[in-house]
Amino acid sequence: MGAELIKLFELIVSASLVNNFVFTWFLGLCIFFGVSKKMETAIGMSITFTAVMVISAAISWLVFRFVMVPLGIEFLMIIVFIGVVAGLVQGSDTIMRKVSPGLYYKLGIYLALISTNCIILAVPLMNVGNKYSFIESIAFALGSGLGFSLAMIIMASIREKIELADIPVPFRGLPMAFIIAGMIALAFTGFSGLITL
Repeated sequence: MGAELIKLFELIVSASLVNNFVFTWFLGLCIFFGVSKKMETAIGMSITFTAVMVISAAISWLVFRFVMVPLGIEFLMIIVFIGVVAGLVQGSDTIMRKVSPGLYYKLGIYLALISTNCIILAVPLMNVGNKYSFIESIAFALGSGLGFSLAMIIMASIREKIELADIPVPFRGLPMAFIIAGMIALAFTGFSGLITL
Protein backbone atom coordinates (compact mmCIF):
# COMPACT_ATOMS: atom_id res chain seq x y z
CA MET A 1 0.00 0.00 0.00
CA GLY A 2 2.79 2.43 0.95
CA ALA A 3 4.74 1.70 -2.24
CA GLU A 4 1.65 2.36 -4.36
CA LEU A 5 1.05 5.72 -2.66
CA ILE A 6 4.69 6.65 -3.20
CA LYS A 7 4.40 5.76 -6.89
CA LEU A 8 1.24 7.87 -7.23
CA PHE A 9 2.96 10.78 -5.49
CA GLU A 10 5.97 10.42 -7.80
CA LEU A 11 3.65 10.43 -10.84
CA ILE A 12 1.99 13.64 -9.68
CA VAL A 13 5.29 15.38 -8.88
CA SER A 14 6.90 14.14 -12.09
CA ALA A 15 4.02 15.31 -14.29
CA SER A 16 3.70 18.69 -12.59
CA LEU A 17 7.32 19.71 -12.06
CA VAL A 18 9.92 17.45 -13.67
CA ASN A 19 8.08 16.77 -16.93
CA ASN A 20 5.91 19.88 -16.98
CA PHE A 21 4.14 19.87 -20.34
CA VAL A 22 4.51 23.64 -20.82
CA PHE A 23 8.05 24.28 -19.61
CA THR A 24 9.71 20.96 -20.40
CA TRP A 25 7.89 19.66 -23.48
CA PHE A 26 6.55 23.02 -24.74
CA LEU A 27 3.05 21.70 -25.36
CA GLY A 28 -0.16 23.70 -25.03
CA LEU A 29 1.51 27.04 -25.71
CA CYS A 30 -1.42 28.55 -27.64
CA ILE A 31 -3.65 28.58 -24.56
CA PHE A 32 -0.69 29.29 -22.27
CA PHE A 33 0.25 32.53 -24.02
CA GLY A 34 -3.32 33.52 -24.88
CA VAL A 35 -4.89 33.24 -21.45
CA SER A 36 -1.99 34.09 -19.11
CA LYS A 37 -2.35 37.86 -19.50
CA LYS A 38 -4.61 38.21 -16.45
CA MET A 39 -4.68 36.19 -13.23
CA GLU A 40 -8.48 35.79 -13.26
CA THR A 41 -8.54 34.12 -16.67
CA ALA A 42 -5.44 32.05 -15.84
CA ILE A 43 -7.06 30.62 -12.72
CA GLY A 44 -10.37 29.97 -14.50
CA MET A 45 -8.63 28.21 -17.38
CA SER A 46 -6.43 26.23 -14.98
CA ILE A 47 -9.42 24.85 -13.09
CA THR A 48 -11.31 24.03 -16.30
CA PHE A 49 -8.24 22.52 -17.95
CA THR A 50 -7.37 20.32 -14.96
CA ALA A 51 -10.95 19.12 -14.54
CA VAL A 52 -11.27 18.24 -18.25
CA MET A 53 -7.86 16.55 -18.17
CA VAL A 54 -8.63 14.31 -15.17
CA ILE A 55 -12.14 13.37 -16.33
CA SER A 56 -11.04 12.73 -19.92
CA ALA A 57 -8.12 10.58 -18.72
CA ALA A 58 -10.48 8.48 -16.60
CA ILE A 59 -13.11 8.08 -19.34
CA SER A 60 -10.48 7.43 -22.03
CA TRP A 61 -8.85 4.73 -19.89
CA LEU A 62 -12.21 3.01 -19.34
CA VAL A 63 -13.19 3.24 -23.02
CA PHE A 64 -9.80 1.96 -24.16
CA ARG A 65 -9.67 -0.90 -21.67
CA PHE A 66 -13.27 -2.12 -21.81
CA VAL A 67 -14.40 -1.19 -25.34
CA MET A 68 -11.49 -0.70 -27.72
CA VAL A 69 -9.22 -3.55 -26.57
CA PRO A 70 -11.99 -6.20 -26.60
CA LEU A 71 -13.11 -5.04 -30.05
CA GLY A 72 -9.53 -4.86 -31.36
CA ILE A 73 -9.86 -1.23 -32.45
CA GLU A 74 -6.93 0.25 -30.53
CA PHE A 75 -5.73 1.93 -33.74
CA LEU A 76 -8.67 4.36 -33.45
CA MET A 77 -7.59 5.64 -30.04
CA ILE A 78 -6.62 9.14 -31.19
CA ILE A 79 -10.01 9.71 -32.82
CA VAL A 80 -11.89 8.23 -29.86
CA PHE A 81 -9.88 10.23 -27.31
CA ILE A 82 -10.49 13.46 -29.23
CA GLY A 83 -14.22 12.64 -29.23
CA VAL A 84 -14.19 12.08 -25.46
CA VAL A 85 -12.35 15.36 -24.86
CA ALA A 86 -14.61 17.28 -27.25
CA GLY A 87 -17.70 16.02 -25.42
CA LEU A 88 -16.26 17.07 -22.06
CA VAL A 89 -15.23 20.48 -23.36
CA GLN A 90 -18.73 21.04 -24.75
CA GLY A 91 -20.14 20.15 -21.33
CA SER A 92 -17.74 22.45 -19.48
CA ASP A 93 -18.47 25.19 -22.04
CA THR A 94 -22.19 24.97 -21.28
CA ILE A 95 -21.65 24.82 -17.50
CA MET A 96 -19.28 27.81 -17.52
CA ARG A 97 -21.69 29.84 -19.68
CA LYS A 98 -24.43 29.29 -17.05
CA VAL A 99 -22.31 29.52 -13.87
CA SER A 100 -19.81 32.26 -14.77
CA PRO A 101 -20.77 34.17 -17.95
CA GLY A 102 -18.11 36.84 -17.33
CA LEU A 103 -15.28 34.33 -17.23
CA TYR A 104 -16.81 32.47 -20.17
CA TYR A 105 -16.58 35.58 -22.37
CA LYS A 106 -13.08 36.44 -21.11
CA LEU A 107 -11.78 32.98 -22.04
CA GLY A 108 -13.45 33.25 -25.46
CA ILE A 109 -12.04 31.00 -28.18
CA TYR A 110 -9.45 29.50 -25.84
CA LEU A 111 -12.14 27.50 -24.09
CA ALA A 112 -12.99 25.74 -27.35
CA LEU A 113 -9.30 25.18 -28.04
CA ILE A 114 -9.08 22.85 -25.03
CA SER A 115 -10.71 20.11 -27.10
CA THR A 116 -7.82 20.05 -29.58
CA ASN A 117 -5.07 20.88 -27.11
CA CYS A 118 -2.07 18.61 -27.40
CA ILE A 119 -1.67 18.27 -23.60
CA ILE A 120 -5.23 17.05 -23.17
CA LEU A 121 -4.68 14.45 -25.89
CA ALA A 122 -1.15 13.55 -24.74
CA VAL A 123 -2.28 12.47 -21.28
CA PRO A 124 -4.59 9.58 -22.34
CA LEU A 125 -2.11 8.54 -25.05
CA MET A 126 0.72 8.42 -22.50
CA ASN A 127 -1.50 6.55 -20.06
CA VAL A 128 -2.06 3.87 -22.71
CA GLY A 129 1.58 3.87 -23.82
CA ASN A 130 2.92 3.55 -20.27
CA LYS A 131 0.25 0.95 -19.37
CA TYR A 132 -0.84 2.90 -16.31
CA SER A 133 -3.61 1.49 -14.12
CA PHE A 134 -6.82 3.47 -13.67
CA ILE A 135 -5.58 5.17 -10.48
CA GLU A 136 -2.16 5.86 -12.01
CA SER A 137 -3.87 7.40 -15.05
CA ILE A 138 -5.85 9.74 -12.84
CA ALA A 139 -2.73 10.63 -10.81
CA PHE A 140 -0.78 11.39 -13.99
CA ALA A 141 -3.63 13.51 -15.36
CA LEU A 142 -3.94 15.37 -12.05
CA GLY A 143 -0.19 16.04 -11.98
CA SER A 144 -0.27 17.24 -15.58
CA GLY A 145 -3.20 19.54 -14.82
CA LEU A 146 -1.49 20.91 -11.71
CA GLY A 147 1.67 21.50 -13.75
CA PHE A 148 -0.29 23.40 -16.39
CA SER A 149 -2.04 25.40 -13.65
CA LEU A 150 1.29 26.21 -12.02
CA ALA A 151 2.69 27.38 -15.35
CA MET A 152 -0.38 29.55 -16.03
CA ILE A 153 -0.39 31.16 -12.58
CA ILE A 154 3.35 31.87 -12.60
CA MET A 155 3.13 33.40 -16.06
CA ALA A 156 0.01 35.45 -15.30
CA SER A 157 1.53 36.89 -12.12
CA ILE A 158 4.68 37.93 -14.01
CA ARG A 159 2.79 39.34 -17.01
CA GLU A 160 0.53 41.44 -14.79
CA LYS A 161 3.59 43.01 -13.15
CA ILE A 162 5.40 43.44 -16.49
CA GLU A 163 2.58 45.70 -17.72
CA LEU A 164 3.79 48.33 -15.25
CA ALA A 165 7.44 48.08 -16.37
CA ASP A 166 9.10 50.31 -18.93
CA ILE A 167 9.91 47.76 -21.65
CA PRO A 168 11.41 48.74 -25.02
CA VAL A 169 8.74 48.84 -27.72
CA PRO A 170 10.03 45.86 -29.79
CA PHE A 171 9.83 43.59 -26.71
CA ARG A 172 6.33 44.53 -25.54
CA GLY A 173 3.61 41.90 -25.58
CA LEU A 174 4.33 38.46 -26.98
CA PRO A 175 8.12 38.83 -27.43
CA MET A 176 8.53 39.53 -23.71
CA ALA A 177 6.17 36.64 -22.90
CA PHE A 178 8.43 34.31 -24.91
CA ILE A 179 11.52 35.56 -23.08
CA ILE A 180 9.85 35.08 -19.69
CA ALA A 181 8.62 31.60 -20.62
CA GLY A 182 12.14 30.66 -21.72
CA MET A 183 13.61 31.83 -18.41
CA ILE A 184 10.99 29.93 -16.42
CA ALA A 185 11.67 26.83 -18.54
CA LEU A 186 15.36 27.12 -17.67
CA ALA A 187 14.43 27.28 -13.99
CA PHE A 188 12.26 24.17 -14.38
CA THR A 189 15.25 22.21 -15.72
CA GLY A 190 16.48 22.27 -12.13
CA PHE A 191 13.81 19.71 -11.32
CA SER A 192 15.08 17.30 -13.99
CA GLY A 193 17.18 15.25 -11.58
CA LEU A 194 14.33 14.54 -9.17
CA ILE A 195 12.08 11.97 -10.83
CA THR A 196 11.74 10.78 -14.38
CA LEU A 197 8.84 8.96 -16.02
